[in-house]
Amino acid sequence: MSGTSLIRPPSSRLAEGIVTHIGRTEVDVALARDQHAAYAGALAACDWTVRPVPAADDCPDSVFVEDTVVVCADLAVLTRPGAEVRRPEVAGVAALVGALGLRVARIEGPGTLDGGDVLQAGHVVYVGRGGRTNGEGIRQLRALLAPLGRTVIAVPLRRVLHLKSAVTALPDGTFLLLPDLVPAELFPAYRPVREEAGCHVVPLGGDRVLIAASAPQTAALLEDLGFTPVVVDISEFEKLEGCVTC
Repeated sequence: MSGTSLIRPPSSRLAEGIVTHIGRTEVDVALARDQHAAYAGALAACDWTVRPVPAADDCPDSVFVEDTVVVCADLAVLTRPGAEVRRPEVAGVAALVGALGLRVARIEGPGTLDGGDVLQAGHVVYVGRGGRTNGEGIRQLRALLAPLGRTVIAVPLRRVLHLKSAVTALPDGTFLLLPDLVPAELFPAYRPVREEAGCHVVPLGGDRVLIAASAPQTAALLEDLGFTPVVVDISEFEKLEGCVTC
């Protein structure tokens, strides 16, 4: 089974992107663009449809397009990012999801919600409560997804930007997570990992799993468990707390 991915090119101002839980280091924007192209190529090679989102060059973090929309079944929920400077990123995504024929809803103030805090696993939707997503945002998302038969579980975060910076799901229904960053007991059948980047995977269909080059031990573990790691180098985005889901 293949999927569809929204892809937005890195801004020329990428190096100005927000950092919250790590120190700022220099970002090589030219290298980031090469890595982004390779990332899109990896998705396409796995038979995913890659749909470009119009560039938002004035928004340094706009490449992290995941944070602007949550798609569940035929519903696209446009978010209200927790960082106010990121809210202009949503407009370009709104135009695209409407053209895709999806029903559209919005998170309204005072609610805040970043898509990076939303992890869908079957009919359960885990939502991180941290610095970018508040209780009102979770409440609104729960109301929007309930008619689709989804159960929303709020997850308190510890010293991490987004929920999917700390936990993601494998195709077999197990979860990769760092117990120091999220309450592990909220997730059934979890596998603790030692590398933070090992928490960040994207199931690509079949046994293929997208994972960052900075998590070689986790990639080896996944291969040993019968998965096929698809490894991409996203070093420049990791300097801005980005991961393969973003």
